[in-house]
Amino acid sequence: MQIRIEPLADESPVVLPDQLGFGRVPTRRILTCRYEAGRGWADAEIGPRQHFVLDPAAQIFHCGQGIFEGTKAYLRPDGRINLFRPDANAARFNRSAERMAMPNFPEADFVTAIETLVALEHAWTPRTDAASLYIRPVMIAAEPTLEVRSSREYIFYIVLTPTGPFFAGGFEPVAVRVEEHHVRAAPGGTGEAKTIGNYAASLYATEAARVAGYQQVLWLDAVERRFVEEAGAMNVAFVYGGKEIVTPALSGSILPGITRDSLLRLAPDLGYAVREARLDIDEVIADIESGRITEVFCMGTAAVVAPIGRIGRHGRDVIVADGRSGPVATRLHRTLTDIQYGRA
Repeated sequence: MQIRIEPLADESPVVLPDQLGFGRVPTRRILTCRYEAGRGWADAEIGPRQHFVLDPAAQIFHCGQGIFEGTKAYLRPDGRINLFRPDANAARFNRSAERMAMPNFPEADFVTAIETLVALEHAWTPRTDAASLYIRPVMIAAEPTLEVRSSREYIFYIVLTPTGPFFAGGFEPVAVRVEEHHVRAAPGGTGEAKTIGNYAASLYATEAARVAGYQQVLWLDAVERRFVEEAGAMNVAFVYGGKEIVTPALSGSILPGITRDSLLRLAPDLGYAVREARLDIDEVIADIESGRITEVFCMGTAAVVAPIGRIGRHGRDVIVADGRSGPVATRLHRTLTDIQYGRA
Protein backbone atom coordinates (compact mmCIF):
# COMPACT_ATOMS: atom_id res chain seq x y z
CA MET A 1 0.00 0.00 0.00
CA GLN A 2 1.29 3.42 -0.97
CA ILE A 3 0.57 6.06 1.67
CA ARG A 4 0.75 9.74 0.79
CA ILE A 5 2.02 11.83 3.70
CA GLU A 6 1.00 15.46 4.01
CA PRO A 7 3.15 17.87 6.04
CA LEU A 8 1.90 19.30 9.31
CA ALA A 9 1.49 23.01 9.87
CA ASP A 10 2.27 22.52 13.58
CA GLU A 11 5.67 20.88 14.13
CA SER A 12 6.18 22.17 17.68
CA PRO A 13 7.48 19.72 20.31
CA VAL A 14 4.90 17.41 21.83
CA VAL A 15 4.02 18.19 25.43
CA LEU A 16 1.70 15.70 27.08
CA PRO A 17 -0.60 16.67 29.95
CA ASP A 18 0.09 15.23 33.39
CA GLN A 19 -3.34 13.54 33.47
CA LEU A 20 -3.91 11.66 30.22
CA GLY A 21 -7.13 9.85 31.02
CA PHE A 22 -8.22 7.32 28.41
CA GLY A 23 -8.73 8.41 24.81
CA ARG A 24 -9.01 12.12 25.54
CA VAL A 25 -5.81 13.52 24.00
CA PRO A 26 -5.64 13.38 20.17
CA THR A 27 -2.36 13.29 18.28
CA ARG A 28 -1.92 15.61 15.30
CA ARG A 29 -2.22 13.14 12.45
CA ILE A 30 -4.87 10.79 11.05
CA LEU A 31 -4.59 8.05 8.44
CA THR A 32 -7.49 7.69 6.00
CA CYS A 33 -8.25 5.38 3.11
CA ARG A 34 -11.42 5.17 0.98
CA TYR A 35 -13.29 2.33 -0.67
CA GLU A 36 -15.67 2.34 -3.61
CA ALA A 37 -17.34 -0.74 -5.05
CA GLY A 38 -15.61 -1.68 -8.29
CA ARG A 39 -12.46 0.23 -7.43
CA GLY A 40 -11.51 -1.16 -4.01
CA TRP A 41 -9.34 0.59 -1.44
CA ALA A 42 -7.41 3.67 -2.63
CA ASP A 43 -6.24 7.15 -1.66
CA ALA A 44 -4.40 6.17 1.52
CA GLU A 45 -2.94 9.23 3.16
CA ILE A 46 -1.67 10.56 6.46
CA GLY A 47 -2.36 14.19 7.16
CA PRO A 48 -3.40 16.64 9.85
CA ARG A 49 -6.23 15.36 12.01
CA GLN A 50 -9.44 17.05 10.98
CA HIS A 51 -13.20 16.55 10.93
CA PHE A 52 -14.90 14.35 8.36
CA VAL A 53 -17.54 15.81 6.07
CA LEU A 54 -20.29 13.21 5.67
CA ASP A 55 -23.64 13.47 3.96
CA PRO A 56 -26.55 13.33 6.45
CA ALA A 57 -27.72 10.20 4.61
CA ALA A 58 -24.37 8.39 5.03
CA GLN A 59 -25.21 4.82 5.92
CA ILE A 60 -23.18 4.80 9.13
CA PHE A 61 -25.96 6.98 10.60
CA HIS A 62 -28.86 4.82 9.40
CA CYS A 63 -27.73 1.20 9.03
CA GLY A 64 -24.95 1.38 11.61
CA GLN A 65 -22.24 -0.29 9.54
CA GLY A 66 -19.21 0.51 11.64
CA ILE A 67 -16.40 -1.57 13.15
CA PHE A 68 -13.20 -0.78 15.00
CA GLU A 69 -10.15 -2.26 16.65
CA GLY A 70 -8.01 -1.33 19.61
CA THR A 71 -4.31 -1.97 20.09
CA LYS A 72 -1.37 -0.11 21.59
CA ALA A 73 2.20 1.05 21.06
CA TYR A 74 4.51 0.75 24.08
CA LEU A 75 7.73 2.60 24.88
CA ARG A 76 10.59 0.19 25.52
CA PRO A 77 13.38 0.84 28.04
CA ASP A 78 15.78 1.37 25.10
CA GLY A 79 13.60 4.16 23.70
CA ARG A 80 12.22 2.16 20.79
CA ILE A 81 8.53 1.32 20.39
CA ASN A 82 6.77 -2.05 20.53
CA LEU A 83 3.55 -3.00 18.82
CA PHE A 84 1.75 -6.02 20.24
CA ARG A 85 0.19 -8.53 17.83
CA PRO A 86 -1.27 -6.04 15.31
CA ASP A 87 -1.61 -8.95 12.86
CA ALA A 88 -4.18 -10.47 15.23
CA ASN A 89 -6.09 -7.18 15.23
CA ALA A 90 -6.00 -7.15 11.43
CA ALA A 91 -7.49 -10.65 11.27
CA ARG A 92 -10.22 -9.84 13.79
CA PHE A 93 -11.01 -6.57 11.98
CA ASN A 94 -11.76 -8.54 8.84
CA ARG A 95 -13.87 -11.08 10.71
CA SER A 96 -15.91 -8.16 12.02
CA ALA A 97 -16.11 -6.69 8.53
CA GLU A 98 -17.42 -9.96 7.12
CA ARG A 99 -20.11 -10.21 9.79
CA MET A 100 -21.23 -6.64 9.09
CA ALA A 101 -21.28 -7.12 5.27
CA MET A 102 -18.34 -4.74 4.83
CA PRO A 103 -15.28 -5.19 2.60
CA ASN A 104 -12.09 -6.71 3.94
CA PHE A 105 -9.10 -4.43 4.45
CA PRO A 106 -5.87 -6.20 3.40
CA GLU A 107 -4.22 -7.42 6.59
CA ALA A 108 -0.68 -6.54 5.52
CA ASP A 109 -1.86 -3.01 4.67
CA PHE A 110 -3.61 -2.78 8.04
CA VAL A 111 -0.32 -3.47 9.84
CA THR A 112 1.67 -1.19 7.51
CA ALA A 113 -0.80 1.63 8.13
CA ILE A 114 -0.38 1.29 11.90
CA GLU A 115 3.41 1.08 11.67
CA THR A 116 3.63 4.14 9.42
CA LEU A 117 1.34 6.32 11.51
CA VAL A 118 2.96 5.31 14.81
CA ALA A 119 6.43 5.99 13.38
CA LEU A 120 5.34 9.53 12.47
CA GLU A 121 3.63 10.12 15.84
CA HIS A 122 6.14 8.27 18.05
CA ALA A 123 6.77 11.38 20.18
CA TRP A 124 3.24 11.04 21.55
CA THR A 125 4.05 7.71 23.21
CA PRO A 126 3.98 8.39 26.98
CA ARG A 127 7.04 7.73 29.10
CA THR A 128 5.17 7.15 32.35
CA ASP A 129 4.41 3.76 33.89
CA ALA A 130 1.24 1.99 32.70
CA ALA A 131 0.79 4.51 29.89
CA SER A 132 0.84 3.80 26.16
CA LEU A 133 -0.14 5.11 22.74
CA TYR A 134 -3.61 3.76 22.00
CA ILE A 135 -4.34 2.90 18.36
CA ARG A 136 -7.92 2.95 17.04
CA PRO A 137 -8.49 1.66 13.45
CA VAL A 138 -12.08 2.21 12.28
CA MET A 139 -14.22 1.48 9.21
CA ILE A 140 -17.53 3.26 8.58
CA ALA A 141 -20.12 3.15 5.80
CA ALA A 142 -20.14 6.44 3.87
CA GLU A 143 -22.51 6.01 0.91
CA PRO A 144 -25.31 8.62 1.02
CA THR A 145 -28.51 6.58 0.71
CA LEU A 146 -31.41 5.64 2.93
CA GLU A 147 -31.73 2.19 1.38
CA VAL A 148 -31.45 -0.65 3.86
CA ARG A 149 -28.51 -2.57 2.37
CA SER A 150 -24.74 -2.76 2.66
CA SER A 151 -22.94 0.39 1.63
CA ARG A 152 -20.94 0.74 -1.59
CA GLU A 153 -18.56 3.30 -0.06
CA TYR A 154 -16.46 3.13 3.11
CA ILE A 155 -13.87 5.14 4.98
CA PHE A 156 -11.06 3.40 6.87
CA TYR A 157 -9.15 5.55 9.31
CA ILE A 158 -6.76 5.33 12.24
CA VAL A 159 -6.47 7.79 15.10
CA LEU A 160 -4.00 7.69 17.99
CA THR A 161 -4.24 8.92 21.56
CA PRO A 162 -1.69 8.80 24.39
CA THR A 163 -3.46 7.20 27.29
CA GLY A 164 -3.04 6.32 30.92
CA PRO A 165 -4.59 3.37 32.76
CA PHE A 166 -8.12 2.45 31.66
CA PHE A 167 -9.29 2.47 35.28
CA ALA A 168 -8.31 5.56 37.23
CA GLY A 169 -6.89 3.45 40.06
CA GLY A 170 -4.60 1.48 37.74
CA PHE A 171 -4.04 -2.17 38.68
CA GLU A 172 -6.51 -2.21 41.56
CA PRO A 173 -9.61 -4.37 42.08
CA VAL A 174 -12.80 -3.13 40.45
CA ALA A 175 -16.45 -3.77 41.30
CA VAL A 176 -18.93 -5.30 38.83
CA ARG A 177 -22.69 -5.81 38.99
CA VAL A 178 -24.41 -8.84 37.48
CA GLU A 179 -26.92 -7.65 34.87
CA GLU A 180 -30.12 -9.66 35.17
CA HIS A 181 -32.42 -7.85 32.72
CA HIS A 182 -30.52 -6.40 29.77
CA VAL A 183 -28.21 -8.32 27.45
CA ARG A 184 -25.17 -7.30 25.47
CA ALA A 185 -25.47 -9.82 22.61
CA ALA A 186 -27.42 -12.92 21.58
CA PRO A 187 -26.56 -16.13 19.71
CA GLY A 188 -26.59 -15.46 15.98
CA GLY A 189 -26.12 -11.73 16.60
CA THR A 190 -23.01 -9.57 16.40
CA GLY A 191 -21.45 -10.25 19.81
CA GLU A 192 -18.25 -11.72 18.41
CA ALA A 193 -17.78 -8.77 16.02
CA LYS A 194 -16.19 -5.55 17.23
CA THR A 195 -18.99 -3.38 15.91
CA ILE A 196 -20.23 -0.07 17.25
CA GLY A 197 -23.77 -1.32 17.95
CA ASN A 198 -22.54 -3.77 20.58
CA TYR A 199 -21.18 -0.90 22.64
CA ALA A 200 -24.30 1.22 22.22
CA ALA A 201 -26.40 -1.68 23.49
CA SER A 202 -24.25 -1.95 26.62
CA LEU A 203 -24.40 1.66 27.77
CA TYR A 204 -27.77 1.72 29.56
CA ALA A 205 -26.88 -1.10 31.94
CA THR A 206 -23.33 0.16 32.36
CA GLU A 207 -24.43 3.65 33.36
CA ALA A 208 -26.98 2.19 35.80
CA ALA A 209 -24.24 0.05 37.36
CA ARG A 210 -21.99 3.09 37.76
CA VAL A 211 -24.73 5.05 39.48
CA ALA A 212 -25.08 2.10 41.87
CA GLY A 213 -21.36 2.20 42.69
CA TYR A 214 -19.89 -0.37 40.30
CA GLN A 215 -17.37 0.21 37.51
CA GLN A 216 -18.59 -2.46 35.10
CA VAL A 217 -21.37 -4.90 34.27
CA LEU A 218 -21.03 -8.68 34.43
CA TRP A 219 -23.03 -9.83 31.41
CA LEU A 220 -25.03 -13.05 31.29
CA ASP A 221 -26.14 -14.98 28.22
CA ALA A 222 -29.24 -13.76 26.38
CA VAL A 223 -31.15 -17.06 26.33
CA GLU A 224 -31.13 -18.46 29.87
CA ARG A 225 -29.70 -15.43 31.71
CA ARG A 226 -27.48 -17.71 33.77
CA PHE A 227 -24.14 -18.21 31.99
CA VAL A 228 -21.38 -15.63 32.44
CA GLU A 229 -20.17 -14.03 29.21
CA GLU A 230 -18.17 -10.80 29.58
CA ALA A 231 -17.27 -8.14 32.14
CA GLY A 232 -18.06 -4.76 30.64
CA ALA A 233 -16.28 -4.63 27.28
CA MET A 234 -13.70 -7.18 28.43
CA ASN A 235 -13.39 -10.92 28.75
CA VAL A 236 -13.50 -12.40 32.23
CA ALA A 237 -11.74 -15.30 33.96
CA PHE A 238 -12.03 -17.17 37.26
CA VAL A 239 -9.17 -18.77 39.18
CA TYR A 240 -9.91 -22.06 40.94
CA GLY A 241 -7.69 -23.01 43.85
CA GLY A 242 -4.99 -20.60 42.76
CA LYS A 243 -3.95 -22.96 39.97
CA GLU A 244 -6.60 -23.23 37.25
CA ILE A 245 -7.83 -20.36 35.08
CA VAL A 246 -11.34 -20.86 33.67
CA THR A 247 -12.90 -18.46 31.18
CA PRO A 248 -16.26 -18.54 29.36
CA ALA A 249 -16.01 -20.50 26.13
CA LEU A 250 -16.44 -18.46 22.95
CA SER A 251 -20.07 -18.87 22.01
CA GLY A 252 -20.58 -16.51 19.09
CA SER A 253 -21.83 -13.78 21.40
CA ILE A 254 -18.48 -13.26 23.16
CA LEU A 255 -15.73 -11.14 21.61
CA PRO A 256 -12.59 -13.24 20.98
CA GLY A 257 -10.21 -10.94 22.81
CA ILE A 258 -6.57 -10.73 21.77
CA THR A 259 -5.52 -10.18 25.39
CA ARG A 260 -7.67 -13.20 26.32
CA ASP A 261 -5.92 -15.31 23.69
CA SER A 262 -2.50 -14.05 24.77
CA LEU A 263 -3.11 -14.89 28.43
CA LEU A 264 -4.49 -18.35 27.64
CA ARG A 265 -1.32 -19.03 25.64
CA LEU A 266 0.95 -17.57 28.30
CA ALA A 267 -0.60 -19.05 31.45
CA PRO A 268 0.55 -22.68 30.92
CA ASP A 269 4.15 -21.45 30.66
CA LEU A 270 3.68 -19.93 34.12
CA GLY A 271 2.38 -23.21 35.56
CA TYR A 272 -1.36 -22.56 35.41
CA ALA A 273 -3.92 -24.89 33.86
CA VAL A 274 -6.42 -23.19 31.55
CA ARG A 275 -9.92 -24.23 30.58
CA GLU A 276 -12.83 -22.78 28.62
CA ALA A 277 -16.31 -23.66 29.89
CA ARG A 278 -19.89 -22.52 30.39
CA LEU A 279 -19.98 -20.89 33.81
CA ASP A 280 -23.30 -20.74 35.65
CA ILE A 281 -23.55 -17.52 37.69
CA ASP A 282 -25.17 -19.33 40.65
CA GLU A 283 -22.28 -21.79 40.76
CA VAL A 284 -19.75 -18.99 40.36
CA ILE A 285 -21.17 -17.06 43.32
CA ALA A 286 -21.30 -20.24 45.42
CA ASP A 287 -17.71 -21.10 44.50
CA ILE A 288 -16.51 -17.62 45.47
CA GLU A 289 -18.26 -17.85 48.82
CA SER A 290 -16.88 -21.34 49.49
CA GLY A 291 -13.34 -20.32 48.53
CA ARG A 292 -13.09 -22.62 45.49
CA ILE A 293 -12.75 -19.54 43.29
CA THR A 294 -9.82 -17.61 44.67
CA GLU A 295 -9.65 -14.78 42.11
CA VAL A 296 -11.69 -13.16 39.35
CA PHE A 297 -10.27 -10.80 36.75
CA CYS A 298 -11.11 -8.96 33.52
CA MET A 299 -8.80 -8.97 30.51
CA GLY A 300 -8.69 -6.66 27.51
CA THR A 301 -6.46 -4.34 25.49
CA ALA A 302 -7.35 -1.21 27.44
CA ALA A 303 -6.89 -2.53 30.98
CA VAL A 304 -4.71 -5.60 30.17
CA VAL A 305 -5.68 -7.39 33.42
CA ALA A 306 -8.04 -5.89 35.98
CA PRO A 307 -8.79 -7.82 39.20
CA ILE A 308 -12.41 -7.95 40.33
CA GLY A 309 -12.78 -7.46 44.06
CA ARG A 310 -16.55 -7.16 44.43
CA ILE A 311 -19.51 -8.65 42.55
CA GLY A 312 -22.99 -7.26 43.14
CA ARG A 313 -26.08 -9.37 42.61
CA HIS A 314 -29.63 -9.28 43.90
CA GLY A 315 -28.87 -6.28 46.08
CA ARG A 316 -25.88 -7.73 47.91
CA ASP A 317 -22.14 -7.87 47.32
CA VAL A 318 -19.87 -10.88 47.20
CA ILE A 319 -16.23 -10.07 48.02
CA VAL A 320 -13.51 -11.82 46.03
CA ALA A 321 -10.06 -12.48 47.53
CA ASP A 322 -10.79 -10.13 50.45
CA GLY A 323 -11.18 -7.34 47.90
CA ARG A 324 -7.48 -7.41 47.02
CA SER A 325 -5.51 -8.18 43.85
CA GLY A 326 -4.68 -11.87 43.82
CA PRO A 327 -1.31 -13.46 42.95
CA VAL A 328 -2.45 -15.04 39.67
CA ALA A 329 -3.87 -11.84 38.17
CA THR A 330 -0.85 -9.91 39.46
CA ARG A 331 1.60 -12.33 37.86
CA LEU A 332 -0.28 -12.46 34.55
CA HIS A 333 -0.46 -8.67 34.42
CA ARG A 334 3.22 -8.25 35.18
CA THR A 335 4.35 -10.95 32.73
CA LEU A 336 2.23 -9.74 29.81
CA THR A 337 3.07 -6.07 30.31
CA ASP A 338 6.77 -6.94 30.56
CA ILE A 339 6.47 -8.45 27.08
CA GLN A 340 4.45 -5.54 25.72
CA TYR A 341 6.85 -2.90 27.06
CA GLY A 342 9.94 -4.83 25.95
CA ARG A 343 11.21 -5.60 29.44
CA ALA A 344 11.06 -9.34 28.76
